[in-house]
Amino acid sequence: MSAYWLTPLLLVGSNVLMTFAWYGHLKAPSWPMWMAILVSWGIAFFEYCLAVPANRIGYGTFTAQQLKVMQEVITLAVFAVFSVLWLGETIRWNFVAAGLCLVAAVVFIFLPVGRS
Repeated sequence: MSAYWLTPLLLVGSNVLMTFAWYGHLKAPSWPMWMAILVSWGIAFFEYCLAVPANRIGYGTFTAQQLKVMQEVITLAVFAVFSVLWLGETIRWNFVAAGLCLVAAVVFIFLPVGRS
């Protein structure tokens, strides 16, 4: 599979895991803090097992700046789904507006750059 496809797929997987690591425990407010931290660290280990290869595979096909912007947009998209399905929140207009700004960032970061 080419880096054009494998990189974003790995980043989606890593973001799903990291979103659960950072925010999944919010549905378990009775957990002691130490438990939330340990569970989050455990999930984060597997997130790193996807994020690090995603960036190593993608670097060269994409620039570091492109990888970072791609990751941020994926994070926002994953979080939008997570917040609705897991936390029961609603998507408001300002979240959509922020997402559109990030999509614009993707457009700008992937535009060809001329030499000066």
